[in-house]
Amino acid sequence: MNGWTVTWNWPGSQSATPLWGGVRSGAAPSVSVRNESWNGRLAADAPTTFGFTAAGTAAGPALTCTVT
Repeated sequence: MNGWTVTWNWPGSQSATPLWGGVRSGAAPSVSVRNESWNGRLAADAPTTFGFTAAGTAAGPALTCTVT
């Protein structure tokens, strides 16, 4: 795997900042996080993570994950 992207849509006025372990693009409600330069190339079944501090009403949006 040479890269990954996770996308989701917030159901309200939530935000995710700061973000670590990935590069965010897009603006609420549609958000995408792609790999950093150091965590995109992964072997099969290898883990990686990213995280953020969320603000706003609690929500559990559906995530879509893609790899390149």
